Amino acid sequence: MKQITLSFDNGPDPEITPFVLDVLARHDVRASFFVIGDKLRDPARRAVCERAHSEGHWIGNHTFHHLTPLGLGRHKGGSSFEIGRTQELLGDLAHDAKFFRPFGGGGNINADLLDEEAYAHLLEGGYTCVLWNLVPRDWEQPDLWPEIAFQKCAGLEHPLLVLHDLMTGAMDRLESFIVSAREGGMSFVQDFPDSCVPMRCGIVGQDMSAIVSSMTGHSAPGDLR
Repeated sequence: MKQITLSFDNGPDPEITPFVLDVLARHDVRASFFVIGDKLRDPARRAVCERAHSEGHWIGNHTFHHLTPLGLGRHKGGSSFEIGRTQELLGDLAHDAKFFRPFGGGGNINADLLDEEAYAHLLEGGYTCVLWNLVPRDWEQPDLWPEIAFQKCAGLEHPLLVLHDLMTGAMDRLESFIVSAREGGMSFVQDFPDSCVPMRCGIVGQDMSAIVSSMTGHSAPGDLR
């Protein structure tokens, strides 16, 4: 049976995230929410995040501003702020493994994801870097993303799906996606596939040079410390 992990980026949203949580609760699915730090300063949005945490969902860090991939940053201290300030705002909502997902600028996995400062901050802070292997671009295809996701799932051993709990209309299809997936013999798990987690609790398990700017040419995890 193929296992699927659901994750949601760019929230919390005071209207859409509760709707998503209702759907997940009806179908007994646990997911992960990678939230934007700046949004947590709004008490209403933080309350939604608190609900997600109380219902067993994992809460992760998705940078503070979510404006520019950290690998494109040009200001000293910028990446550390983006990660560190968000972690402070998460407080006790954060998972013990300190999940962090970089901003990919449309779901791209390349050297734009992190700069050397961000890499060092994650390493020294004991973070777990969570990537992805399936982005159906639900923000562009709010009605078609389930079909796109199913097509791509076929070629993946364990899809880690990135969706967005935002007001695009895409989440109207979430329930039907879950039902169809289960009818097709798939199951939902909360754990991330190892291939999408190059760093766990500050320990590098995979070569990260391809996702850290200015580090091309490094091949062994030890070289990136």
